[in-house]
Amino acid sequence: MISYIFFALLLLGAAWCIYQISVADFRRRIIPDAFLFPLMLIGLLLLVFFPNWPITVADAVIGATFGYGIAAITGVIFDWYLRRTNATPDTPIGMGDIKLLGVGGLWLGASGLGLALFFACVTGIIWARHTHQRFIPFAPFFLFGGILAFFINLFLL
Repeated sequence: MISYIFFALLLLGAAWCIYQISVADFRRRIIPDAFLFPLMLIGLLLLVFFPNWPITVADAVIGATFGYGIAAITGVIFDWYLRRTNATPDTPIGMGDIKLLGVGGLWLGASGLGLALFFACVTGIIWARHTHQRFIPFAPFFLFGGILAFFINLFLL
C-alpha cells in the first residue's frame, strides 16, 4: 500500500516538473535546473525501487548517454556554424535542452527517445507553421513527445 502511494507521489512530482519546465521554456526560453534535476532524480528512483517499471536500468543508461551525446553534438555544430558565419550570438540549442534530452533518455530508454524526438519535431513544425514564430520552444514539444513515446512503449511495444 505504501509503495503505491510513493509511486503516485513520484508520478505527481514528475508531472509538476514537466509542467514547470514547459511553462518556463515558453515564457523565458530557459529550462531551469530546479525542475530538471528533480525530474532526473524521480526517474532514477522509479528505475531502482520499482522493478516493474517498463525501462531497465541498462536501457535507461544507454538512452541517457545517447540523448545527452546527440544533443551536445548538435549544440556544438550549431555553435560552430554560428561563429563561422558571424550570425547572431543567440544559439538555438542551450545546455537546458541538452540536459533535457539526457533526462528524456533516462526516462524513455533509447527506443523511446527516438520516438519522443520524432513527435517533438513533428508537433514543433506544426506549431511553428501555425503561429509563424521564429522561436520554437523545444521543451514542451519534447515532453509531449516523451509522454506519447512512453505510452506507446508501454502499451504497443
